[in-house]
Amino acid sequence: MSKVIILGSSNAIPTAEHENTHMVVVGEERMVLVDCVSNPILRLEKAGLSFNDLTDLIVTHFHPDHVSGLPLLLMDMWLMGRHKPLNIYGLDHTLDRVESLMDCYDWDEWPGFFPVAFNRLPSQERAAVMDCPDFRIFSSPVRHLLPTIGLRFEFNRANKVMAYSCDTEPCDEVVRLAKGADVLLHEASGAAHGHSSAAQAAEVARRAEVDELYLIHYPTGKYSSDDLVAQARQRYEGAVKLAEDFMVLEFN
Repeated sequence: MSKVIILGSSNAIPTAEHENTHMVVVGEERMVLVDCVSNPILRLEKAGLSFNDLTDLIVTHFHPDHVSGLPLLLMDMWLMGRHKPLNIYGLDHTLDRVESLMDCYDWDEWPGFFPVAFNRLPSQERAAVMDCPDFRIFSSPVRHLLPTIGLRFEFNRANKVMAYSCDTEPCDEVVRLAKGADVLLHEASGAAHGHSSAAQAAEVARRAEVDELYLIHYPTGKYSSDDLVAQARQRYEGAVKLAEDFMVLEFN
C-alpha cells in the first residue's frame, strides 16, 4: 500500500493550522519527501513517520516556502545519528542553490556526516525521477517565477496515478503531466503571474480528464479568500476537495 500525507497546504504565508505546502509519499520500500519547510522532523513525527525511514527528497524549486527547512532537516538527521544515504532530486537551478546554501553552513566540515547524493533532473516533460516497486515518479517543467517542476506519481501496485502541479500558472505542461490521473493536486494561490486560481486549476483538471481535484497552496488565515471549492466546481464536474494539513490519500 502507498499513501501520500499532506504535511502542509498553505501558500507562502503559513498559519498555525496550515504550514507551507509540502508532502510525503510513503511506500513499502521508499519514503519520499516533496519539498522541505518548517521543522521537517517534527512534521514527519506528527504524521507518525520516522525521519530515518526517509529515502529521498524532491525539491521542486528554490523558493523559501519550499526549501527553507532543508538545512535543518540535514543537520537534525546528522545529529540524531543517521547513517543511511539520502537522495535529493531537482533541476540544476535548484540543486546548485541548495549546495550553495549548505556551503554557507560549512556542512562539509560536519564530522561523520551521512552520504547525500544530488540527482539533477533534465528540464523536459515526463523526465524519469525514480522507478521502484512502490511507484514511478516523473517530473515536468511548469510555469512559475523561476525554474520549477511538477510531478507525476504512478503507484505500481494499485495502478493509480497522482499528479502535483506545484506552483504554476495554468499551462499545457501540467495538463499533459496529469493526463488521466486519478488525483490532481493543483495550486490555488490566485490568478497572478506564476500562479493559478481555483477556477483555473479546475480548468486544468477538466482538460486533463482527472477523477479528483485537490486544491493546495491556497491562501490561509486572514488572507483566505472565497469558497475555493465552489469556484472550482463551476469549471469542473469531478470531485473537488480542499487539501488540509495531515490529510492522507491512500492508493490501494
